[in-house]
Amino acid sequence: MSIDRPIINSSVPHSARIWNYWLGGKDCYEIDRQVGDQISGANPAILDIALAQRAFLVRAVEYLAGEAGIRQFLDVGTGLPTANNTHEVAQGLFPESRIVYVDHDPVVLAHAEALLTSTPQGATDYIDADLREPEAILEQAAKTLDFTQPVALILLGITAHITDDTVYDIVGRLMDALPSGSYLVLCDDTEVLNPQQMREMIEQWNEASDNPRINRSPEQLARFFEGLDLLEPGLVSVSRWRPSESAEQAPAEVDDFGGVARKR
Repeated sequence: MSIDRPIINSSVPHSARIWNYWLGGKDCYEIDRQVGDQISGANPAILDIALAQRAFLVRAVEYLAGEAGIRQFLDVGTGLPTANNTHEVAQGLFPESRIVYVDHDPVVLAHAEALLTSTPQGATDYIDADLREPEAILEQAAKTLDFTQPVALILLGITAHITDDTVYDIVGRLMDALPSGSYLVLCDDTEVLNPQQMREMIEQWNEASDNPRINRSPEQLARFFEGLDLLEPGLVSVSRWRPSESAEQAPAEVDDFGGVARKR
């Protein structure tokens, strides 16, 4: 697959590059580091959230590939590639796994080649599309994924970018297209533990970034899982979703809540 490289404005901060900076990546510019430091200065917990969300992704994919037997993953809003991407985790366990990444971000598009590596037995692909276009996502993903077999839909930190209730219908349309035995992996920011800091973070993010966000309550996030079988321990802080048994102490909670649910 050939990716056309878009022109990137390095003088304007960008949400994908800021998040990459928080995760320890290098695909960012000075303006991204400045804004990232400004936001993390007002809300230091955002650094923990970024790391906890990535760790949640790894544990969820390990469970789905290992215990649930899932071999197909549709990762929407993947962001810039860092360590432990979905295909690395899934194909590291089962090389025949097939992964489709979706993002409409020009910055991510410029780095898409890094996401397109795959084992010979499996496949990866990248779709340039917006979460607001579920039919376009499904049509293109069908070139790589077999929708007669279970698929894990992964939505990490992406639903917050659709700030009204149309997001529930959009996620529902994606899940409706997946067969029984498919899974939804979803998380996003809340205001449970540090409400003032999380609100200030959103305000600063929306002032500096070109991609507005909204915080939702756990009750609002729970709506995404309606009609699905939510796995234990339910909708929780992502750091508390099946943490490593080898950890010496329980991980600290973060204001990013999520869960994994199976379609009946």
